[in-house]
Amino acid sequence: MPKSKESEDTSCSTEASSTELTSCNQENSSNKTSTAIEDFVQEEDSNNFGAFGFSEVLLKTLANKGYKEPTPIQKAAIPELMLGRDLVGQAQTGTGKTAAFALPIIEKLNKPGGPPQVLVLTPTRELAIQVAESFRSYAIDQPNLKILSVYGGADFRAQINSLKRGVAIVVGTPGRVMDHLRQGTINKTELNCLVLDEADEMLRMGFIDDVEWVLEQLPNERQMILFSATMPSEIRRISKQYLNEPAEITIKATKQKTNLIRQRHIIVQNSYKIDALKRVLEAISEEGVIIFTRTKAITITVAERLEASGYNVAVLNGDVPQNQRERTIERLRKGIIDILVATDVAARGLDVDRIGLVINFDMPFDKEAYIHRIGRTGRAGRSGEAILFANPRERSFISNLERAVGQPIEKMNIPDNETINKNRLLKLQKNLIKAATNGREHEEETLVLKTLIENIENELKIDQNDIALAAISLALGPSPLMIQEDEGWIKQANQRTYRNDRRDDRSRNRRRSSFDNVSTESNMERFRVEVGYRDKVKPGNLVGAIANETGLKGRMIGRIQIFESHSFIDLPKEMPKDIFNNLKRVKVMNRELQINRSV
Repeated sequence: MPKSKESEDTSCSTEASSTELTSCNQENSSNKTSTAIEDFVQEEDSNNFGAFGFSEVLLKTLANKGYKEPTPIQKAAIPELMLGRDLVGQAQTGTGKTAAFALPIIEKLNKPGGPPQVLVLTPTRELAIQVAESFRSYAIDQPNLKILSVYGGADFRAQINSLKRGVAIVVGTPGRVMDHLRQGTINKTELNCLVLDEADEMLRMGFIDDVEWVLEQLPNERQMILFSATMPSEIRRISKQYLNEPAEITIKATKQKTNLIRQRHIIVQNSYKIDALKRVLEAISEEGVIIFTRTKAITITVAERLEASGYNVAVLNGDVPQNQRERTIERLRKGIIDILVATDVAARGLDVDRIGLVINFDMPFDKEAYIHRIGRTGRAGRSGEAILFANPRERSFISNLERAVGQPIEKMNIPDNETINKNRLLKLQKNLIKAATNGREHEEETLVLKTLIENIENELKIDQNDIALAAISLALGPSPLMIQEDEGWIKQANQRTYRNDRRDDRSRNRRRSSFDNVSTESNMERFRVEVGYRDKVKPGNLVGAIANETGLKGRMIGRIQIFESHSFIDLPKEMPKDIFNNLKRVKVMNRELQINRSV
């Protein structure tokens, strides 16, 4: 249902330290709703889950899980959902959005059994499983509350039997939910809440027509919750058509969160990508790695080449059966495998804390795919690393990705022999220290081994250092510890990258010089501001911000030149000091101008 003009003109804004948060509430909501939200914001313990009015059972569950402070999206969304309002939320993965809708849904359920009361739609099977598991973890102290995930590739009859026995919450993919609705195996008479999770991904995967079909089958009187990382026009249309005067919440991750992931890129010819990949894996020690490729065929090729080199690797793509996919993810989570080679769709919703490195073996199709990929690391406040492989023709796309993530994607050389050898020695030293510190699990075996060492020492008349060297050599096997491979192709690749970088620098300097050589008018002075293309800034943004702060009319602002991370702008001379100081703190595209006179 479209919003009225009055409701569009009314908004409220809340600042949070770790994110920028805006919650827009409709003016025509009841006075009771507005009062309740005001009371919540003013509550002294509003940062605690106890302020939401949850039951003691749910609060106990959250305490046992170690939940203390709600995330910004939870602070904004939970009060609205507890009041029964429809909601549109824009938030990236990792912001706590699943708990934001799952907790109030669990709290408001009328009864644990019977026909389903809640339906959650997700774009992929993996995400459906993950969301259902989240619901179960929050309802762990409510054993009678049943949650079922339904998706293609799983036993249809088993799903029907579970639905017959009674399920409160169904989480599923659009196709399988449609199958159940057509056959009448999902009883929709008591459905009073629908959640669309990652709506933009459903649009990108071509499911949006299926989603609308599902919406049309459900009761008109229902609460509807829509979450999406981005808001394309089609998703905005659905929210206006199917949601009733929704609360609107936008959560944007700050640079602090993004900086948990160190992002780098390597320029390499396609013919050398596998060799470069092996060297990166040798040079960077991480316990869990995901390698993203564009196609299913490439996942198999990469996995086979890595397996032949002795790596413990598994594949995740659309051809892998569902039960095998689930086993693969569980093995990765438990550390049985360390490297996963996957396509974008197959890894959607994959959430494994131990992933420390993401490698983009192929350039992603778009910036949203890149953001999704690198978001598989740096989870739960941990640091992570992402490395992008690009061939020379793809170099120009890197700046677009930098603007999308709001930080540089640093240049990285292909690791040489020296780098790899240093890392091998560090890994060996780390493993030896760990073994020496922890010892063996069975004490009697330790005694036997000590006796064995003494016997060898007496028999060969050698000291324990020689025995230790022999033990290490035995553990390493016949392969050499230090590599001495040909590095000619690496030097050529690094030199080619260096020449291209210098060519780009000269081009940028020429553009800069052409601007610098244009003299400012006699009544104007040139200033530098610390925003640029990377921040998606446009001349109009700068003119508007400066005009609003100084009172200058647009025509009084001179030339503007925008570069990657900064811009130059001509302003009238003899600007008052207080206005100049105020301009330093003015924000454009959520970044301070930090204006200074150009030197």
